[in-house]
Amino acid sequence: MSLAGRQDFLLIAAFVAAIVVIFSSSISRLLDYVREIENRSGLTLLPALVLLIGAIYTHQMRRSNQQQAKAEAAELAKREAQHRAEELERLVTFGQALGRSLDFDSIRIAIANHLATLAGTDRVWVLVQHGMEWQALQGDVRGGPEATLHWGDLAEQLLASGPDRTPTSLEPAVGFPLVVGGKAMGVLGVRPEGGKMAQDRRRILEAAAALLAVSVKNAQLFSEVRDNSVKDPLTGCFTRAHALDVIDAELRRARRSQTPVSLIMFDLDHFKDVNDRYGHLCGDAVLSAVGKRMKDVLRGSDLKCRWGGEEFLVLLPETPLHGARRVADTLRREIAERPIAWAGESLTVTASFGLAQTFAGEVNGEAVIARADQALYRAKDDGRNCVRIAAESPTLVADENTRQQRA
Repeated sequence: MSLAGRQDFLLIAAFVAAIVVIFSSSISRLLDYVREIENRSGLTLLPALVLLIGAIYTHQMRRSNQQQAKAEAAELAKREAQHRAEELERLVTFGQALGRSLDFDSIRIAIANHLATLAGTDRVWVLVQHGMEWQALQGDVRGGPEATLHWGDLAEQLLASGPDRTPTSLEPAVGFPLVVGGKAMGVLGVRPEGGKMAQDRRRILEAAAALLAVSVKNAQLFSEVRDNSVKDPLTGCFTRAHALDVIDAELRRARRSQTPVSLIMFDLDHFKDVNDRYGHLCGDAVLSAVGKRMKDVLRGSDLKCRWGGEEFLVLLPETPLHGARRVADTLRREIAERPIAWAGESLTVTASFGLAQTFAGEVNGEAVIARADQALYRAKDDGRNCVRIAAESPTLVADENTRQQRA
């Protein structure tokens, strides 16, 4: 019996007791009269009267309980409808924020502002695939599976999980694929509070993943169009004008974060002889091969630029000089030790490299480029096919020489 039913019962019992007290003498006479009728007629009226009163009371109590249950159900339905409306409003707001996002930085902001609310937890991941690499647009900053797994492993495991199960190494994580045109291009991963996810929450996140997939695809297409307008079609490297803008922005970012930035300038040795002997089509094939090898050796975050002719520039964010030296040596060997096939011949091409690292707080990109360029000419003077460090950085050069000796 509900609380309201018990209260009604107590009220009725008190009312009956009061009636009995007030009309006790009259009731006594009534009972005597009923007994007299029963004796004369041979009928049993009093038990029937008690049963009738009990039936009426039971009926009234049942109706009261039904009305109370209907009221509670209506209130629950109202709260659920209000909750669904609020969730839908959040989803629409998230979609509007994504609709205004044409690049990944804007998508990250939209995710940070809205996704945790939709998921009911801030333990969420958004991973997007770029070629063979995975990029994290959002990660669980408090730690979790991604603290011990590579992003690619995490994404592959979440994508491999069905809708009703999760990978054993990530439990209780749930993955929602970002699908466009029938192709999975990323994944939204969630670790729900308490380890379980309600069905309505799952539906909301499925819709959020669909919106996010379209936004990511649009950002990728926009990036491709933008990159094609600032890239050299022969080598796939950025143009000189675009590289200057990126260098200036990266130096300002490095000054704020107090992180090192290194720059590599390199030039193909005796490239004019290649053009004179084999023709410019062969020269184009050599430049294209160098561009591909740069892509193989360098990180996706490294800026690759065709500075002019056969001269190239590489910007290495968050990379100290000794790290840049290793990169330059690797790229030098990759160019020199892999001949290029042309017209039935194997052409061996070499390159000379100059390195420079930014000074603390330096934001003058042209000054860094000039130091790397001077180091490049020293490499030319020292016999080519080698790496030299800018002489204007004596402390950095001394530290690098010490590392080389220890190695």
